[in-house]
Amino acid sequence: MENLETKIIRLLKENARFSMEELAVMAGSDVETVKAVVNGLEQNGTILKYTAVLNPDVVDDDSVSALIEVKVTPQARRGFDATAEELAQFEEVKAVYLMSGSFDLAILLEGKTLQQISTFVSEKLSLFECVTATATHFIMRRYKEDGVTVDSIKSKKRLPISQ
Repeated sequence: MENLETKIIRLLKENARFSMEELAVMAGSDVETVKAVVNGLEQNGTILKYTAVLNPDVVDDDSVSALIEVKVTPQARRGFDATAEELAQFEEVKAVYLMSGSFDLAILLEGKTLQQISTFVSEKLSLFECVTATATHFIMRRYKEDGVTVDSIKSKKRLPISQ
């Protein structure tokens, strides 16, 4: 059986805009208890941030995103953690993941231009002695973001191919 904390986390992952009253009803609890649980989750670092998933076709945002795969030589007694922690400090880095497969880390990067992404790779990432290879993939279109299908793909249908 799901405990109250787990129910609230699941509901907030679904929609972080649920009011305390809505959370209380859906979790089968009272508002004051739910407020206390949410406050506790924020205080203990379980909830790190509340955010919105935006439709890139509606928002006036010309930023460029890229996924960069990185091969790394692990550091003694720190493995990949030291490199990942250092990479995470850059403002343009939105996420860093330890990966299985032929690359060790994946970095989600956001910049104003393709040139800014290229500059990050050539002037920042390449300076890490432990980085042995990279592969940069520019994100050209988002079809689904954080579990939400982007509405623009529903309305954009391809024209039939005429012969």
